[in-house]
Amino acid sequence: MERVVGIRFRNGGKIYHFDPGELSLKREDWIIVNTEQGLGFGQVVEGPGQRDPRFRPAEIKKIDHLASQEEIQKHLENLEFEQDAKSYCTERIAAHDLAMNLVDVEYFYDRSKIIFYFTADGRVDFRELLKDLVRRLRTRVELRQIGIRNQAKMVGGLGGCGRPLCCASFLKNFHAVSIKMAKEQNLSLNPTKISGACGRLMCCLQYEHDTYREMKKDMPKLGKKIEIPEGRGKVVRQNVLQRSVTVLLEDGREIEKILEPLPE
Repeated sequence: MERVVGIRFRNGGKIYHFDPGELSLKREDWIIVNTEQGLGFGQVVEGPGQRDPRFRPAEIKKIDHLASQEEIQKHLENLEFEQDAKSYCTERIAAHDLAMNLVDVEYFYDRSKIIFYFTADGRVDFRELLKDLVRRLRTRVELRQIGIRNQAKMVGGLGGCGRPLCCASFLKNFHAVSIKMAKEQNLSLNPTKISGACGRLMCCLQYEHDTYREMKKDMPKLGKKIEIPEGRGKVVRQNVLQRSVTVLLEDGREIEKILEPLPE
């Protein structure tokens, strides 16, 4: 088995890869699969492609079948139930005066469990809230505290670049981001300019980091003395994307020089 498709079970959720078997699938198809949590209802978000060789075929489960109209209708009913449950939970949080922010609600497709995702500054005693939810919803209930980055991924929105948040559109996992990455990309270290909607360092600093390092490796470093046709001087600025450096000559002039492009 070499072909896999990417399946997403919730908007902004992680993409999982499954074996399409003999099914002819395309993007936006609704499918039914067996997961570790039971029967799952998902949507194809990545068309058939080659399996990542790092994953053994045994680790990739097979898609059961294309969803029928009845199964799609059940999914829509589950979404309505989620909204009702979210409204009720928000009401009970206020009634119990709990210092928590409800972010999202996930109702399993087979209706065996419902999860309430929330953020809070510290630990929250939600035992009375849990009793209210179980009494009202008549199913297994879990209250799960998440981090601020996961909240941004679930809620979505636009980044400072004007595009949809990377975490809510195509990023599959979160990785550590450091201020050093911003320095190596010659960005302003003003926190408001390098922080995302979640208030943490922007994810793009991490996944663009390797590209900047590759492009910079043969560029003269800041402060280095170099010789150019106009004279001898010191590198005072780099423009990595344009592959240019600004040289301060000994006579006080600043000259911008375009470097040779990277080999293909």
